[in-house]
Amino acid sequence: MRQLYLFAVVLIFSCSFLFADQVVLKNGDHLSGTITKSDQKSLTLKTDYADDIKIQWNAIQEINSTQTLHVATQAGKTVAGSVTTSDGNFVVASPAGTVNVAKDEVTAVRSDQEQAAYEKSLHPALWQGWNVGTTVGFALTGGNSDTRSLSLAFTGDRKTSHDEISMYANTVYARNDAAGASPHVTANSDQGGARYSRNLTTRLFGYGSADFQADALQELNLRSIFGGGLGVHVINTSQTTLDLLGGLNFTHESYGMVPATLTLPAQPAISRSFAALTLGEELMHKLGKSTVLTEKAYYFPDLTQSGNQYRTTFNFGAVTKLSTWLSWQNAFGDIYVTNPPLGTKKNDVLLTTGLNVTFTH
Repeated sequence: MRQLYLFAVVLIFSCSFLFADQVVLKNGDHLSGTITKSDQKSLTLKTDYADDIKIQWNAIQEINSTQTLHVATQAGKTVAGSVTTSDGNFVVASPAGTVNVAKDEVTAVRSDQEQAAYEKSLHPALWQGWNVGTTVGFALTGGNSDTRSLSLAFTGDRKTSHDEISMYANTVYARNDAAGASPHVTANSDQGGARYSRNLTTRLFGYGSADFQADALQELNLRSIFGGGLGVHVINTSQTTLDLLGGLNFTHESYGMVPATLTLPAQPAISRSFAALTLGEELMHKLGKSTVLTEKAYYFPDLTQSGNQYRTTFNFGAVTKLSTWLSWQNAFGDIYVTNPPLGTKKNDVLLTTGLNVTFTH
C-alpha cells in the first residue's frame, strides 16, 4: 500500500512537470511553471513555489511550452502555438504549420490571458484607461493679518497605443481683508483645456486642442484658443519623452474695462480675435522611482496684428509619489502677453503646491 501511495505521488508530480512550461538556464538550472509574458529584456514565469519570477533573456538557454503562446515580431505579426527554442530561433508549432522566428525579431511573448488583455488594451472604451489627479491647497491667517487663499488643480490623461486625451484645470483665489489693504482680492485666475493627439507614424502625430483662461486682476474675462497641428516624438521611452509641436491656432480675447488710476485714465473694454502660430516643446522625465518632472514651453506669434505681438507660456511641475494614490505636487506657470490692456501687467505667474490624490480606471 505504501509503495502504491509513493507511486501515485511520483506520478502526480511527473504529470505536473510534464504539462508545465520549462525554462532551462545557461547555468544548467531547470525551472518549471507557466510562461505568462515577456518583453525584449525578460520573461515572466508563474510558479506555485515562488509566485512570479522574472528571468533575464540573456540568462536563458532554452524554453519549452506546453501551452499556446503568442509570439509578436518586429514586423507587426503574431504567431500562436506551443513554443520551443532551437539554435537561437523560436520554433512555433501553430495550427497552420511550424514557424521559425529569429530571437532578435521577437518583441513579446504572451499567454492566452495576457494576449486577450493586450488586445483589449488596444481598443479600450472611452471611459477606460484614465489617470486622474486632483490637488488642493488652502491657507488662512488671522490676528494681525487676515488673509485666505485657495488653489485647486485637476489633471486627466488617457493614453493608448495610438492616441491620447489629456485635460487640465486649475484655479487660484486669494484675498487680503486686513484694514487698509487694497485691493482686497489679490489673485483670481482660472485656466483649463483639453488636447487630443493621434499617432500617424511611430514618431509623427497630429493634435487638436482647446484652452481657456480668465484673470480678474488683468481684466481678462476670457481667452479662448483653438488650435491644431503636427508633432514629433523626438524621445519616446518609458523614462523620458520629448515632443516638438507646431501648428496654427485661433484666439479670441475679451478684456473688461480697466478702472482709472491716479496716473492713467480708464481704459475701454477690448474684444479681439486673431490667428497665431503654435510652436512648442514638452518634456517628461522620471527621476528615480517616485518622482516625475514635466516641462512645457510654447510661443504664439500673432499673424494678423501689426507689430511684434505674441504670447508665451511656460510650465514646470514635479510630482512625488507618497503611496499608490497620494502624491506631493508642485507646479509653476508663467504666461506672458505683449499687449494686455494699459495699466495691467504683462506677466502672470502661478505657483501651487499641495497633496495630489490619484484615481485610475
